[in-house]
Amino acid sequence: MGRFMMNSSTSGCRVDRLVSVLMESLHNKHVETWSSDGNISTCPFQVWMYCRLYRTMDRFHKPEILEAAKAGGEFLRKFARVSTSSGQWKCAFCLTRDGKAVKIQRTIFSECFYIMAMDELSRTTGDKDMQLEAEQMMEQLIYWVRVDSSGLGRPQLPGDVATNSMAIPMMLLCLVQQLTEGRGQEVVQKYRELGRWCVQQILQHMQRDGTAILENVSLDGQELPGCQGRLQNPGHALEAGWFLIQYSAEWGDDDLQRTAIDKFVELPYQNGWDKEHGGLFYFLDVDGHCPTQLEWSMKLWWPHCEALIAFLMAYSQTKKPELLDRFSQVYEYTFSHFPDAKSGEWFGYLTQEGKVALDFKGGPFKGFFHVPRCLYMCERILDDLLANKD
Repeated sequence: MGRFMMNSSTSGCRVDRLVSVLMESLHNKHVETWSSDGNISTCPFQVWMYCRLYRTMDRFHKPEILEAAKAGGEFLRKFARVSTSSGQWKCAFCLTRDGKAVKIQRTIFSECFYIMAMDELSRTTGDKDMQLEAEQMMEQLIYWVRVDSSGLGRPQLPGDVATNSMAIPMMLLCLVQQLTEGRGQEVVQKYRELGRWCVQQILQHMQRDGTAILENVSLDGQELPGCQGRLQNPGHALEAGWFLIQYSAEWGDDDLQRTAIDKFVELPYQNGWDKEHGGLFYFLDVDGHCPTQLEWSMKLWWPHCEALIAFLMAYSQTKKPELLDRFSQVYEYTFSHFPDAKSGEWFGYLTQEGKVALDFKGGPFKGFFHVPRCLYMCERILDDLLANKD
């Protein structure tokens, strides 16, 4: 219990420091947005994170946090949505500082992040229009994924093989959990079939008799040829693992819980942990070949965040001590390598040996999300463990 108390207190202090640093340095009251020209994929995450902290933790129930979240939401609603030639709405991936769209991706992810932000902001402010907007965008995503993807703007090329990328059902399952959390049975039942579909799509990525989680498989759940089919992403598998653990707890599915922990938490850790230098590899080839991704051997911040959540959540559900040992191992590596002792923020990109490769703390893909979400969730799980220690 002493270890729980120490880790809970440490997580709380670190998320406090991150919020303080961001509130002091990021917001510019003289412009409508929060950052310089470029990628806005982190902006919806930031809105979501501010709202979640404000709504669920008393010490963050501060007017400046709420105002920052509302300002971000207003900016997104005003500028992020872009009407396409098909008449459907897409969300810009990149905007200028004054809100002009620069780039739109031919994927669903900008829209996913927008839904997360709008739904969480609607919960915080009580604005039902935001909730309706989130649900309408969700219906469009479902149509793109399950019926007709042409609205994404991606040309249908004759040599392009359709695949089941794990990122798609993972994000949809995340959104199902977001949209249904704490809401009535009508909303829960509305998305129940979609949740089941997402789970089955994720489980298709268990391959080779359950000895590997592959990032891409065919639409009918078979292994793909070549390097695309052999690709493993330990961080993604671990994140999918805790999504599945949450789903199994919600629906009382013990078999799914065992599969989630054994195959999507333990297995990616065993295969992805660098036994020489410590830390999780970013990408791996299931047959041991060199992955084609140039950054494959680097240690990135977000897979370690997902591992911390996954192992602590798995332990909280099972009380198996080996899962807590895994959490402790990841914790020791993470907090001895990623945080900058001077500022409190984390470096995001390390070499295989654990040295800082890129010294910026924020960028197009690293914003106020994976680190604070990890610290927030770990603190909540640890507090619950302490409260129910008997």
